[in-house]
Amino acid sequence: MTRKWKLRKRTRDHDLLVEDAKPENAAKLLNQEIDYDVPGDAQNYCLPCARHFVDQASLLSHQKSKVHKKQVRNTAEKGTYSHEEAMRAAGFGSYMGPPAKLRKEDVDIRKETFPMPPEAVAESSEKPEPPKVAIEELEDLIAAA
Repeated sequence: MTRKWKLRKRTRDHDLLVEDAKPENAAKLLNQEIDYDVPGDAQNYCLPCARHFVDQASLLSHQKSKVHKKQVRNTAEKGTYSHEEAMRAAGFGSYMGPPAKLRKEDVDIRKETFPMPPEAVAESSEKPEPPKVAIEELEDLIAAA
């Protein structure tokens, strides 16, 4: 079998997805710069599934799907692996299954629930004021109509 077919449906491993769910990494992934080589210009990213989407509507429909919910559940249950746990699984010592390390809320971080950086809040709070039109000008326009 060729390498092309082996890697066709390769996804990110669960331990890497847990690393992506950490707040410092999630902020970088959810607020990426515009990249025209990625679907949706890298603005619509699903963190637990490590996928880019074309628009916000397709991202929202994906987040309601069984595939997304199953990925969140699997990532939360499996979590990360320590070196000691890997050695036990390989046969060096008695193997005890890992306890649940994460909650679903820790893995399924969405852009709208993630706190925005202070710079972005300051920029979004500065709204341009609407142009002020004199009352006389409005009355003239009404009278002319």
